[in-house]
Amino acid sequence: MALLQISEPGESTAPHQHRLSIGIDLGTTNSLVATVRHGFPTVLTDENGASIVPSIVHYSSDTTTVGIAAKALQANDPKNTIASVKRLMGRGYQDARALPDAGYALVDTTGMVSVQTPQGVKSPVEVSAVILQNLYQRALQSFNDDIVGAVITVPAYFDESQRQATKDAAQMAGLNVLRLLNEPTAAAIAYGLDNADNVAKEGTFAVYDLGGGTFDVSILKLSKGVFEVLSTHGDTALGGDDFDHRVYCWILKEADLVGLHANLSAQDVRLLQSKSRAAKEHLTKDGVASIRASLSDGHQVNLMLSQAQFFEMSKTLVDKTIRVLDEALQQANVKSEDLQGVVMVGGATRMRNVQRAVAAHVACPVLNDLNPDEVVALGAAMQANLLAGNRSADDDWLLLDVIPLSLGVETMGGLTEKLIPRNSTLPIARAQEFTTFKDGQTAIALHVVQGERELVSECRSLARFELRGIPPMVAGAARVRVTYQVDADGLLTVAAREMNSNVSAEITVKPSYGLSDEAIAQMLTDGNSHARDDMLARAWREVAVDAQRMVLAVQGAMNDDGELLNDAERSDFVQQIDALNALIQTNDVTQTDALRTANDALAHASEDFAARRMDKAIASALSGQAIDSL
Repeated sequence: MALLQISEPGESTAPHQHRLSIGIDLGTTNSLVATVRHGFPTVLTDENGASIVPSIVHYSSDTTTVGIAAKALQANDPKNTIASVKRLMGRGYQDARALPDAGYALVDTTGMVSVQTPQGVKSPVEVSAVILQNLYQRALQSFNDDIVGAVITVPAYFDESQRQATKDAAQMAGLNVLRLLNEPTAAAIAYGLDNADNVAKEGTFAVYDLGGGTFDVSILKLSKGVFEVLSTHGDTALGGDDFDHRVYCWILKEADLVGLHANLSAQDVRLLQSKSRAAKEHLTKDGVASIRASLSDGHQVNLMLSQAQFFEMSKTLVDKTIRVLDEALQQANVKSEDLQGVVMVGGATRMRNVQRAVAAHVACPVLNDLNPDEVVALGAAMQANLLAGNRSADDDWLLLDVIPLSLGVETMGGLTEKLIPRNSTLPIARAQEFTTFKDGQTAIALHVVQGERELVSECRSLARFELRGIPPMVAGAARVRVTYQVDADGLLTVAAREMNSNVSAEITVKPSYGLSDEAIAQMLTDGNSHARDDMLARAWREVAVDAQRMVLAVQGAMNDDGELLNDAERSDFVQQIDALNALIQTNDVTQTDALRTANDALAHASEDFAARRMDKAIASALSGQAIDSL
């Protein structure tokens, strides 16, 4: 009788079995990978003990470099060094052009943005996949077992296109995505389950997440182990990079480089951008930062930037984050005095003017006990650990996330009918009935959009599909039920059914960001090209070794027992051996099947010869022996 191994839902199949999983914070400036070991979340480091992987990829004609090594090449080869690619995820070309100059060439690919590299045009998805693969390899090197999957964090305000782009990048990197998790929610998990005495276990919290390129605020309610996201708001084009850009513009003005800006080399631009970031980071500790640089034309930059000057030039950016915080509170119907704390997340929250502005605006503690660079990855690792089935008795908590933007459908007149309003708890499904506009109408075109505006033209187009085969009826008689279903990752499926005839259509919304399914499949092939080459070479060598063994065996047999063959058989063996040797000498992996076929043919042809040799050997062994002695 066969036995089935069963377990409670969400739990490991055996109490001692721990399924390995990872949490990844795919950041604009830096990325990290974490896991849960012995019940505690920990960030994984490289061989030098570094936990942070700069989100930078450098391309040359034949090599791809990631992280710290790529950052070292940034100043000398900025055109081929891709940084802050997260800001390009799921964006159109015109949207990307409005962002600060990154130093590398943007390419318009059917309205969507890509980047030019020595290895050809690369989409933001491909570049992000390289970063994710680097993190994945770090995790693999840290374990002696398989990794069942990963939770990857995204800004809470990422729309459908940006979320799908992130998921596709993970797929290209070879990762099994257990879930996409909003970054503020990940931080709340890390804080909510932390044992620090000054962190309340229940209450309403704001998560203020200012990263390198994105900004989010989430209002969460923690109650009896339930993490409920009440609202989320933010800006996917606001982050530490924008503070760097303010310093960069100040340098151009103070060093009399404004007129020369258009003539600055890419190396000079990247050098000054690097100096701007270094000055900003220095001002988190000291009152004054020195900025010195030697440009390629001999121009010398020698400036001093004070905290007061930096606070003034970046005040509008800080004020913008405070407005977003207020809007998130308003949407959650929560007053600032009702907050138990504000959790500070993201490296950019180290800026003193940011800390002061938030502390002055709310009447509650500003929580920065955990490393702001690591807290998101730690929370993602904890969520991944649960989704992998490692729930313990202490893990009695539930995560209720929300959708960041409303989902709707276009109706007559170019209007948006919202089916799922923003900040609805995930997963969620909503349905609504529509009807035909004209008599005899046999098809309906459905346009899926996302956004808060009433006009479709002001919202983001996600997908279009048609429901065909509706029986001809008078206008208004058809009953078309449209269902929107959003999973825990925030990804959408839309179905339409005409209720009288039962005609239906369905689409999984994969917003266009310049990549088709075929393109993604091709990228997967390209990304694994070296692995494929290795596999082909290995297969060739295995068959070649078998063929060489067969040649030696047949030649040896012919030398020992050639008298068992007639002239025709001997000639046939010689021809087959020569053909087999010729194939082996080509060392051509494309000839693997031909080599295998030739080897099999020689083996088959020698079967009768082998039988004769066996008969000869038995006869020789029995020669002169009495029957009763055997």
